[in-house]
Amino acid sequence: MRRSWLPVVLSAALLTAACTDSGPKPRATDSAAPSASPSPAGPDYSAWAAGRSTPVADPVYPNYGNPGIDVLHYGLDLAWQPETKTLTGTATLQLRAAADLTEVKLDFSKAYALDKVTLNGVAAGGTVADTKLTVPAAVAKDAFATLVVKYHGTPTTVPMPSHRGDAEPLGLTVTEDGGLWTMQEPYGAGTWYPVNDQPSDKALYDISVTVPDGWSAIANGTPKGQDGNTFKYASTEPVASYLTTLAVGKYKKETATGPHGIPLTYWYRQGTDDKALPYLRKSPQYLEWLEKHFGPYPFDSAGIVMVPSTSGMETQQMITMGLPEADSDADFKRGFEADVVHEYAHQWFGDTVTTTNWNDLWLNEGWAFYAQHLYTNERDKVTAKQWEDWARGRDARLREKIGPPGKPKADSFAESNVYLCPALMLHQIHKQIGDAAFFAMATDWAQKNRGTNQDRASFIAFVNQHTGKDFTSLINTWLDSPTTPK
Repeated sequence: MRRSWLPVVLSAALLTAACTDSGPKPRATDSAAPSASPSPAGPDYSAWAAGRSTPVADPVYPNYGNPGIDVLHYGLDLAWQPETKTLTGTATLQLRAAADLTEVKLDFSKAYALDKVTLNGVAAGGTVADTKLTVPAAVAKDAFATLVVKYHGTPTTVPMPSHRGDAEPLGLTVTEDGGLWTMQEPYGAGTWYPVNDQPSDKALYDISVTVPDGWSAIANGTPKGQDGNTFKYASTEPVASYLTTLAVGKYKKETATGPHGIPLTYWYRQGTDDKALPYLRKSPQYLEWLEKHFGPYPFDSAGIVMVPSTSGMETQQMITMGLPEADSDADFKRGFEADVVHEYAHQWFGDTVTTTNWNDLWLNEGWAFYAQHLYTNERDKVTAKQWEDWARGRDARLREKIGPPGKPKADSFAESNVYLCPALMLHQIHKQIGDAAFFAMATDWAQKNRGTNQDRASFIAFVNQHTGKDFTSLINTWLDSPTTPK
């Protein structure tokens, strides 16, 4: 996720870096729950094997996600009516029980009324309370099941647990003109579909969205064409729920080609997003630069959708970008370009390789922030020493005010300490091993761990093995020290 631009006073060349619940009341479905465990010998679930995960309870936001459930695939068939602001959905989830279950419990907004719930084709009871959908069902560990939930309602957002200046409500947002857009890190996907909303449970997705004439629907994944007014997308690489996106509006569309023939799509609002277009159109250049440093782009398509936000989000294969406030055209140019590079860098660091839990958000943001600054330092002719001198001063203030990046506070999600402090840590490793070894390590981290979840321990082990040096103390000190390490 993009952070609010960080003020930098190195030189003129160095850029500035960088809810409520309402709606229809849910009701319980009338049918009884299945009484037997769904059999693994039922439908063939091998088509969704790439969506298999090892879910863990998140230590920062334990009320979200369910470590007992591993969702392999989400099939979302959605329809949006702007006039009534009604979202109608059928969510089909192929899942594996990661533990013996007496109920299937997922994150879902009480803004929706349940129309029908089935488990393995049998009508099931389902209720929504607070932020949870609960379906009573006995499912044995490692058994598979198919859950289908039909629902309708008006989306509502949830508050973002952060003090950031650009903090906005999380989840599916309805605009005044009847459009939709969403950013939902660390949680908020449940504001538009039933979901295991934690980073450790990545899954495959097929999304179709039906909208009125003249409207467009944009989602994460690879565009699969348009059937009448229905827009279709598919993710064949696993996706964490916070990296999904949905936008509906009267958009203009441009297509382009990136490195190695990667298809690119830009969605924008004519007149509103005009000043962003030159930077959207530079996407092939950004991707080429990133590939030079971190290896091949990890997905089979890329793109950007513009939304009415001041922030941005690295939603997988389809970045979600807003227009930030800027004091001048020059500030906008430098800052917005840096933000786009940051979100593209996340496709390597955060999207294909995803943190296992929110304690290790630094693992996503440190890499993306460092990549962003390597790009802008090169662009603005800022030396590594100039950047480090500035970064050390800011690091000290961030640790004093917010704390070290390896111990984030639940009420201070994604604040600047998890961006700059670990980026400065990566810079220390970079200095010690040199360009060739550092970028070889970065490339292998992204390429060899594609589609996986990783954490601090696995990162330390990887760095030590790859470099042949013991960086354990350096990494732990930079992540945990209350003051800037020497």
